Amino acid sequence: MRRPRLRYAMTGMFLAAASVLSTPLGTASASPALPAAPAGTHHSCATVRAGQAHCHAIVRDDVAVSAKTLKAALAAPSGLSPANLQSAYKLPSSTAGTGQTVAIVDAYDDPTAEADMNVYRSQYGLPACTTANGCFKKVNQTGGTSLPKVDGGWAQEISLDLDMVSAACPKCKIVLVEATSPSFANLGAAENTAARLANVVSNSYGGSDASDSSYGSYYNHPGVAITVSSGDSGYGVEYPASSHYVTAVGGTSLRTSSTTRGWTETAWSGAGSGCSTYNTALSGQAGASTGCSRRAVADVSAVADPATGVAVYDSTAYQGQSGWMVFGGTSASAPLIASVYALAGNASSVDNNYPYSHKTALFDVTSGSNGSCSPSQLCTARTGWDGPTGLGTPNGTGAF
Repeated sequence: MRRPRLRYAMTGMFLAAASVLSTPLGTASASPALPAAPAGTHHSCATVRAGQAHCHAIVRDDVAVSAKTLKAALAAPSGLSPANLQSAYKLPSSTAGTGQTVAIVDAYDDPTAEADMNVYRSQYGLPACTTANGCFKKVNQTGGTSLPKVDGGWAQEISLDLDMVSAACPKCKIVLVEATSPSFANLGAAENTAARLANVVSNSYGGSDASDSSYGSYYNHPGVAITVSSGDSGYGVEYPASSHYVTAVGGTSLRTSSTTRGWTETAWSGAGSGCSTYNTALSGQAGASTGCSRRAVADVSAVADPATGVAVYDSTAYQGQSGWMVFGGTSASAPLIASVYALAGNASSVDNNYPYSHKTALFDVTSGSNGSCSPSQLCTARTGWDGPTGLGTPNGTGAF
C-alpha cells in the first residue's frame, strides 16, 4: 500500500508525515525540512516528528488583533469579508442554503470552534450557528462526543474552514468532524462519518499522490459533493485532490477592479496542480485538453493567496497569535467551493464532472502561474482549463 506523505494545505498550512512513504508510524527517521514561508508570514507549527503528520501553518505576521482591541478601535477586520466573497462570486447567500449541511473534516480538537465561528458571524451580521439552535454539531471521527486532543495549528485550520462556510452559506448547517490524528486512516474514518452526516464535505489537507485503490473508499460517496484543496506548494499533484471521486480546488489571487464584475483574479503561485500518476481522468476532462492521460488537478478554484486573504477569527492562542487574522491557501478555497455546492442544492444528483459541462457559469482565470512545466497549461493559467485554477471560479451556482 502506498502511504502518502501528508502535507496540510491551510493558508499555506502543510502537513508532513516524515517518511510515511517508506517508514511505519512510530519508527524514527529524519524529519523533512519545512518549505520556506513567504515573506511576511511564518509557520504556525515549527516541529515535525518522524512518522507523524503535523500542521505547518503559514500565517500573515502583520495581522493579529483581539476582538476587544478591534471593537475599541471601531475597526473592521483585515482581510476579505463575507460580503466581499459573495460579491466576487455572485453567490445567492442570502436566499439559498436552507436544508443543506456542510461537513468539515480536520484533525484534533479546536476547543473554541463554535464560539469563534459565532464571533465571526456576529461581526458580519450573519445568523448565529450554534449547537443549541441545531445549526452546528461537533463530533469525533466515528460520530461520537469523546473528542481528540487539542492542537493549536489545526485549530486555526478549523476556524478558517468554519468561517468560510459561514461566509458563503450562512443558512447552511455545519458539522465539524475531528479525526484523532492526521493519518489517512483517521482522516478517512472522519470522512466516512462526514459523508453520513452531510451532503457536502470539505477537506483542507493533502499528501503525495496516491492510488484510489488504497484510499478511494474514503472519498467515494455518490450523492455527496466532496471538495479537496489542491495544495499550497505550487506545481505538483497531491492526494486526495488527485482522487477520481472529489472536486479538486485550486487557488487564485482576488482583487477589486474597475471591471463590470468589480473583481479580477489571477492564478495563485502556491496553488497545487498536475497529473496523477495513478488515478483515472474524470470523464468531463476528455475535452479539456489537460495534457494528462490520467486525472488532472484542479477542477475549479477560489481565492487562496494570503496576500489577498480572508478574515478569520480564532481565539485558541498559538505561537503568540490569536484573534482576528488573515489567512489564505487552498484551505480557504476548498470550503468556499463546498459552500457553493451547498448553495446550488444539487449534491444528490450531480458529480465532479458537472462543472465541465457547465463551465460557462464560471469566471475563467487566464493569467498567472504556479511554476514551470510542460505542457504549460498544467502550471500556467490560460483561456479554458488550466492546472492552478481548473475551469475557473464561481459565477453564481450554475456550475455546481
